Amino acid sequence: MKIVFHIDEREKWQSALSNIKNAINYSKEQQIPIDLIVVVNGPAISDYLTPEIGQFIENAKDLVSFHACQNAMNSHHIQASQLPQAVKVVPAGVIDLAQLQDQGYRYIKP
Repeated sequence: MKIVFHIDEREKWQSALSNIKNAINYSKEQQIPIDLIVVVNGPAISDYLTPEIGQFIENAKDLVSFHACQNAMNSHHIQASQLPQAVKVVPAGVIDLAQLQDQGYRYIKP
């Protein structure tokens, strides 16, 4: 199972984190392989800099891939060096989302 979570609003982070935790737990309980990616753009990009999100990424980095939109980073004056190390910068979040869907990822927007 391949899932991409899209977060573009700051207030959606908590729902997304809960969804991700539930997906991981379900895949472990049911012994179903799962591939999770989180694509962040828009104002939500700023939350990559918070200690809470940084800790979640550190704890989940072996189970979840995290992407950051370069366009959103530019708009919010964020440098790649400020992001947690496990976050991959992509040129454009919307293109990343489309490409992932072309690869069979199911799109979820909390």
